[in-house]
Amino acid sequence: MPDGPRQQPTPAWPRSLADAAPEWLWHAAAWLRSPAPYRMLIGYALALGAWYTCVDGLALPRFEDLPGVVDVFREWTSAAPSFGLSLHTPVYYEHILTSLRRVGLAFALATALGVPVGLLLGASPRFRDYVFPVLEVLRPIPILAWVPLAIIIFDGAESPVVFLTFLASFFATALNAQLGVRSIDPDFLLAARCLGAGKLAIFWHVILPGALPSIFTGLELSVGVAWFSLVAAEMVSGQFGLGYVINTSFTMVQYPTIVIGMLTLGIVGHATSAAVRLLGRSFMGWRARALRLEGA
Repeated sequence: MPDGPRQQPTPAWPRSLADAAPEWLWHAAAWLRSPAPYRMLIGYALALGAWYTCVDGLALPRFEDLPGVVDVFREWTSAAPSFGLSLHTPVYYEHILTSLRRVGLAFALATALGVPVGLLLGASPRFRDYVFPVLEVLRPIPILAWVPLAIIIFDGAESPVVFLTFLASFFATALNAQLGVRSIDPDFLLAARCLGAGKLAIFWHVILPGALPSIFTGLELSVGVAWFSLVAAEMVSGQFGLGYVINTSFTMVQYPTIVIGMLTLGIVGHATSAAVRLLGRSFMGWRARALRLEGA
């Protein structure tokens, strides 16, 4: 007679949901379990409270002419805004898309040129001797100082804006890529040479993976710097975009629209930085797994 019901084999499930979840889901769950999102909400509430207190509550000197929280959000959400710009007007989204297109193009150009230049600066002393002094002279020049030359060199209203946005982004990308290469432990390079690796193999398997964290840190800074440069460029040479909105609203004494443009710029800029951060995590899954094991 049989001893009893035969036991079913145990399915090979992951030991935990974290082992099966994608990296981004693991990071999202860890973030929600941490106090960070709740502190963020408190921080936003304190900032809005300080704004309301200074402008509407106490009407402090130098603040009484600024638009208040209620006025800005009423204008921002109005179906019939007093100054013609709100969440319900198509032109609002046209300004956002125009700025996004300019930043996207400038950021792509800065990445395509800045990363190779930065890698060469870090890996080749000869190239660094030629190029780095030139970059160090050009880097401190403010974006507004480039405006006359940009208008002279490029035709139309679009190319100067993209060029000015590209400049600052390029410097941030190149210098961080160089820092990533120069921060690699020389013992790794020596070990690769001792194992018979050639220059191309060392570049692909040692230098590039070792520099990736600094490269993506530079890209995250780069996209933020691109937004700074874009606003200055659109204020001088532009017919659409969030910088154009801010400058035109100041000229026409439309103060709530100035704040709407600034807040929109902050939200969209934060979203683009977060997208670059997520892209970096997808390229460096090995690093995220290592950090997770260290924290276990």
